[in-house]
Amino acid sequence: MPHAEDFTIDTGREHGDWRDELFRDGFVVLKDVISPESSRKYIQDMFSWLEKFPFGFDRNDPRTWTPDHLPTHMKGGMYHGYSVQHERFMWEARQEPRVIEAFEKLWGTKELLVSFDGMNCTLPSNPRAATEPWPHIDQSPTRIGLQCVQGILNFAPNGLQDGGLMVMKGSHKFKEEFFSAHDVLDRKTWGPADWFGFEPSEVKWFEDKGCELLKVCAGVGDLILWDSRTVHYNVLPESENIRALIYACYTPASFAAPDDLGKKAELFDQRKGTTHWPHANIYPNDEKKLRLEKTDFSERDRPFEEPEINDVVLKLAGRLAY
Repeated sequence: MPHAEDFTIDTGREHGDWRDELFRDGFVVLKDVISPESSRKYIQDMFSWLEKFPFGFDRNDPRTWTPDHLPTHMKGGMYHGYSVQHERFMWEARQEPRVIEAFEKLWGTKELLVSFDGMNCTLPSNPRAATEPWPHIDQSPTRIGLQCVQGILNFAPNGLQDGGLMVMKGSHKFKEEFFSAHDVLDRKTWGPADWFGFEPSEVKWFEDKGCELLKVCAGVGDLILWDSRTVHYNVLPESENIRALIYACYTPASFAAPDDLGKKAELFDQRKGTTHWPHANIYPNDEKKLRLEKTDFSERDRPFEEPEINDVVLKLAGRLAY
């Protein structure tokens, strides 16, 4: 069985569709992948999830759209704790047919695994502290070629001032050259094995190569895809619009080693989240260690609403073999 470390996709061949843009620029936006009706439902599902906590959040009262009324762990609107990765609506979104079809087309297989990733619900009335850019990639320097493509299922209009994904267009093409030219592999970062953060001078190196920093904009129901080798980071909104999305990444099941498949199935049974990677880096994303600001009396090890279990879910989760 081939593994991702042995896999190289032909990104130089013309396909005559959106894959050419992804391979050329390192990112692409696929329009209208999820219906407006489903997008609105997922936003309401997010609100319902927030209202289940005992902090007094009320979707109809913007006065409650503040940190004191929201779950403790929230980083720039991103939620990765409380077993949110396995809420029923999260698994419903992961099974959106045209989302899965996009990744099937990308990888050339219907046998996929999905990441146990989180969601982002950034509210306009939520006070935001200024944050510094944190440009990074999510693929180890030791992994060669395209091995992971990340995804955002976007549910609300996301324009230039609405916060979101920043990318350095074309930077994925220079990843291997960068690590050959810079002696930085021993530098410690706060991320896992497939996370590497760049200093401002190193971002300048990519700019000198002609890589342009861009804010990715998307409409309701769009699917944003980006190569994990593309330098990117998240920015907070400057507007008063909500940001609502689910992070989801799919890769071929054949990429996973047997031990990793076993770990993935075990974490699914435990309803734990993982990293962006569906087939590797299989370990729990333990957010308990990150909740330092106040005591969290609402810690959860299971979702409020368990996912509806079917063969699609079990196969995407690595629990059932293809």
